[in-house]
Amino acid sequence: MAASRVRVICGPTAAGKSAIAAMLALEYGAAIISADSRQIYRGFDIGTAKPEPSEQKTIEHVGIDIADPTERFSASRWAAMAIEWIETHSRVSPLVTGGTGFYIRALFDPLFAAPEIDEQRRTQLEHFLNPLPLSELRRWCTAIDPARAHLGRRQLVRAIEIAILTGNRISDLHSTRKNATTLAPAYLLVDPGSSLGERIETRVDRMIENGWLEEVRALDTRVPETAPAWKASGYQVMRRVARGELDLSAARERIIIETRQYAKRQRTWFRHQLDDAHVTRLDPDDPAAQSLAQRWWKETS
Repeated sequence: MAASRVRVICGPTAAGKSAIAAMLALEYGAAIISADSRQIYRGFDIGTAKPEPSEQKTIEHVGIDIADPTERFSASRWAAMAIEWIETHSRVSPLVTGGTGFYIRALFDPLFAAPEIDEQRRTQLEHFLNPLPLSELRRWCTAIDPARAHLGRRQLVRAIEIAILTGNRISDLHSTRKNATTLAPAYLLVDPGSSLGERIETRVDRMIENGWLEEVRALDTRVPETAPAWKASGYQVMRRVARGELDLSAARERIIIETRQYAKRQRTWFRHQLDDAHVTRLDPDDPAAQSLAQRWWKETS
C-alpha cells in the first residue's frame, strides 16, 4: 500500500509555526492538528500559547483540550489519535503543527504499544526516582535497559519504570511491538535563527500581559501539583509567583532561560531526527516566507 503524505510544520518553540500554519489553513482550507504535548491539557491555555478562541472558530483545530491536567498522555497514544484525525480530515488537507518531536516521530515511526502500569505503583516509584541526580538515573538505566541510558531524564525515568513494573525493557518492546503506519511526512521546519531568543522574550512578556499569572492562580486551587500538565514550560515557576515564593520579575527571567534551553533541545532533536530528504526549511523573518510556504504546500500536494 502506498504511503499517504502528511504535511507537518515543526520547529522550536516561539519560532512562528502557528502563524505560518494559520496562513496556510486559511489559504487552502486545512484543519490544523496540534502536535503539542502541553496544549492537550484543558485549562493550561496562556502559557502553552494555545490559539485564541476566535482563531479556533475561524480555523478548525484538533488535538487541543483533549485531556485533564492529571492525565498522563503518551506519544504513542497521541499518534493513534492523530491517525484517526488525519483520516477524518483527509478532505480538508490536515496540517500537523507543533514542536513536540516525540509526538511527530511516533506518528511516522511508531512506538511500541505501551503496557498497562498500575498508577499507584508508578507514582510511588517516581517519588523515589525523580529526586535522583541524572548520573544516578543513567547508572540505573545502564543496568536495566542499557540501550536507553543515553537519553534525557524523563526518558530514563520512563525506561526504569517500564522495566521494574512490567518486567519488560522499552528497547525490547520497541523492536517487537511496533504499530504499523502508512503515513509519510513532508516537513516544513520553521526556525528564525538568531532572532529566536528575542521572539521567546516577546512571547513570555505577552503571556504575562495576557493574564498568565491569574490563570496559574486559578489552576493552583484545583489542579494537584503532581499533575503532568504542570511540566509545561514556565508553569511551575509561575506557580511559585502565585504562592508568593518568587517575584514576577525574577520569574520572567527564569522562564526565558528555561524556554531558551528547551528551544535548544528542540533544535538538536529536529536536526538529528528528521530525514533531510523530507525537510524544507523556512525562516519566518524572510520577506518571502509566505510565498515560500505556499510553494511548499503546492509541491507537497
